[in-house]
Amino acid sequence: MGWQTKMEYEWKPDEHKTSANPAAVEGVPVPRHHHPENLQQKLEQLNQYPDFNNYLIFVLTKLKSEDGPTRSLSGLILKNNVKAHFQNFPNGVTDFIKSECLNNLGDSSPLIRTTVGILITTIASKGELQNWPDLLPKLCSLLDSEDYNTCEGAFRALQKICEDSAETLDSDVLDCPLNIMVPKFLQFFKHSSPKIRSHAVACVNQFIISRTQALMLHIDSFIENLFALAGDEEPEVRKNVCRALVMLLEVRMDRLLPHMHNIVEYLLQRTQDQDENVALEACEFWLTLAEQPICKDVLVRHLPKLVPVLVNGMKYSDIDIILLKGDVEEDETIPDSERDIWPRSHRSRTVPQQKMMMMMRLMMMIQFSAATLDVLANVYHDELLPHILPLLKELLFHHEWVVKESGILVLGAIAEGCMQGMIPYLPELIPHLIQCLSDKKALVRSITCWTLSCYARLVVCQPPDTYLKPLMTELLERILDSNKRVQEAACSAFATLEEEACTEPVPYLAYILDILVFAFSKYRHKNLLILYDAIGTLADSVGHHVNKLEYIQMLMPPLIQKWNMLKDEDKDLFPLLECLSSVATALQSGFLPHCEPVYQRCVNLVQKTLAQAMLNNAHPDQYEAPDKDFMIVALDLLSGLAEGLGGNIEQLVARSNILTLMYQCIQDKMPEVRQSSFALLGDLTKACFPRVKPCIADFMPIMGTKLNPELISVCNNATWAIGEISIQMGIVMKPYIPMGLHQLAEIINRPNTPKTLLENTAITIGHLYYVCPQELAPVLQQFIRPRCTSLRHIRDNEEKDSAFHGICSMISVNPSGVIQDFIFFCDAVASWINPKDDLRNMFCKILHGFKNQVGDENWRRFSDQFPLPLEECLAAFYGV
Repeated sequence: MGWQTKMEYEWKPDEHKTSANPAAVEGVPVPRHHHPENLQQKLEQLNQYPDFNNYLIFVLTKLKSEDGPTRSLSGLILKNNVKAHFQNFPNGVTDFIKSECLNNLGDSSPLIRTTVGILITTIASKGELQNWPDLLPKLCSLLDSEDYNTCEGAFRALQKICEDSAETLDSDVLDCPLNIMVPKFLQFFKHSSPKIRSHAVACVNQFIISRTQALMLHIDSFIENLFALAGDEEPEVRKNVCRALVMLLEVRMDRLLPHMHNIVEYLLQRTQDQDENVALEACEFWLTLAEQPICKDVLVRHLPKLVPVLVNGMKYSDIDIILLKGDVEEDETIPDSERDIWPRSHRSRTVPQQKMMMMMRLMMMIQFSAATLDVLANVYHDELLPHILPLLKELLFHHEWVVKESGILVLGAIAEGCMQGMIPYLPELIPHLIQCLSDKKALVRSITCWTLSCYARLVVCQPPDTYLKPLMTELLERILDSNKRVQEAACSAFATLEEEACTEPVPYLAYILDILVFAFSKYRHKNLLILYDAIGTLADSVGHHVNKLEYIQMLMPPLIQKWNMLKDEDKDLFPLLECLSSVATALQSGFLPHCEPVYQRCVNLVQKTLAQAMLNNAHPDQYEAPDKDFMIVALDLLSGLAEGLGGNIEQLVARSNILTLMYQCIQDKMPEVRQSSFALLGDLTKACFPRVKPCIADFMPIMGTKLNPELISVCNNATWAIGEISIQMGIVMKPYIPMGLHQLAEIINRPNTPKTLLENTAITIGHLYYVCPQELAPVLQQFIRPRCTSLRHIRDNEEKDSAFHGICSMISVNPSGVIQDFIFFCDAVASWINPKDDLRNMFCKILHGFKNQVGDENWRRFSDQFPLPLEECLAAFYGV
């Protein structure tokens, strides 16, 4: 690469026009305490003067009689001008600013050096790396300056350029400057200044994940230099070394493996580093390593040291408790702020950024430790318990609540991986945890809710009175806790318990609904959204058992009240619509009194979204793109209504334009819209086919083109809908079969097709066979093996029955099409536990027909290939 230089532009200020106030130029003064909007207008006016930006750079770099903050303000105003107007700067002004920046990177004031660096990187980010050919060579040459300030200023600018423009630096656009820069940076790993060392490592780190060729050529030198910095006294250097090792784990594990023992020992020290930023970077190493295939062999000898370190990282420090003060006290009467729903919403301006960053770090440290323990439990399973149990015994019963809280978190973190090994300890642990649900400390109560939810599967395996009933009772108490964090945790835990328990909570429905409905009047904004989920999950779990007048009168008024309060543009509609979808499906006819306004509003939401999308497509400058999530959740709720109301939805469909809207939805660019549309089409086909039938001629050609297995959920729902339509259409389906048959054949014969999609496709092809066997008989051989393989895994049900009727019909039309794969048919037949009589007779007819056709001797040779269970099954149930 050839470094280039250019002549500098000369400019001198008019001394009468320079001023202590950098915005007071050309006789247009701006007061220091001017209103921001007026100040913005004044700056826009000043930008009309050709020399304005020259004066700003002059004040920043030359007017050393002024204080640092004033000069820095001038530079920051110039930076904003660069961001907004740089393309309009005259060439001479641009060149002068660039020249002055490079000449003043070594200013004696750290503030001015930082401001100059920011200005340089802002210009570079405007695509100026290509138009500023002497920037990188000049910065690299300044690194060799004997003046510390110059070297540090240049490195600061280079680090920001590496962060912002890593991709550009690694491209051919700039003639591969990294070939020079990377070796240059490596030289400074041993610099006497800790700040320079830190900059050097940070610069190189930008090119690890992308496997930049210039770095890969020097990878051994880089790693060797990193090891030399292991004991650096500067926290920022140690942090960057840890960050480098984490990234190298992902991209160059081969180079770390020979040194892994020492690296692990080093990271153990750093995870306990006094500097929390270093400890956090080091903690990320364990999570990254735990997810690597080599983890089990590499870490096994280090578990006795590592596990206590991770466990210790899961404990709140004193400063953490101060920062979490609101979560420790009773706060249910305090309205939710934006911080309360972080990270879902933008960070609140009322929360100081430094405090928010500290809270993020403490949460990350605990979460990294807990996540690592979770992954390790899934790697080592019960082998991890000898290292954990002695610690748990001490933690869980500790008199200090902070220690006890960390022990409960540990117990939850290992639940999935060590579930079997924990079973013997449940009689002691579960009662203790249920007791901890009433601990006086809110953080103990909230973490206990979560941990108990991790063991929900084991809880529901025992008789209800053993754990389930006392746990439900106590969790419901916590749902009405005086602390919002506990309310949230209890609601989430209860939803998990509901899912695992299925219909077990039915005897307690009145009490459960009483508590959940009371929570409506108690909960603030954030927890209300979680409450919807708990109610929806309950409806999904207990199904039609909730369809009693007593329960409906408890549940529906608060839901409909919220429904009426929310505007169509309010995103709180999302969780409420999802909740109502589950409730409508469960209540079935019980939802009828509420169905019309709910149905109509959903149709309106779909219509409004589609209309806004059309306006945006036609006039993108005038109309914003709609949030299609409103349409998606509305379509899903309509599906819930169709499934719950069945034929009762027909009149609603008849009085609306929903099918016209669905015709647009199934062609939408957004996969999630198509996914929900196909689900609704299938549900309406089952519920009120006479209303859907006139649209089939329009829908089917489009559906055939949407069977793309790359979009699994869309393809799954479209396939299912085609199957439902074929059942209703019968022989009339004949003209539409060619529209999707080729795609269905591709899906079922495609390697690695997900199990659910494979099964759905097999069922749909079965439906098509059943209604139009003559049309599909010629292609039987393409389908028979994968269909039988898929269907054998499905439990006995109506859809499997219909699919097998289709297969048998096909075989009767085209017996030769099954000969080559007949063993797969036999295996699929044997998967039935209790087929209906007509299907059993069809199986007998085909099996005996095949046996008679080939003769006893050939049948014996054929059946000798059967596994013993298959041979016994066919002999016992079908006499062959």
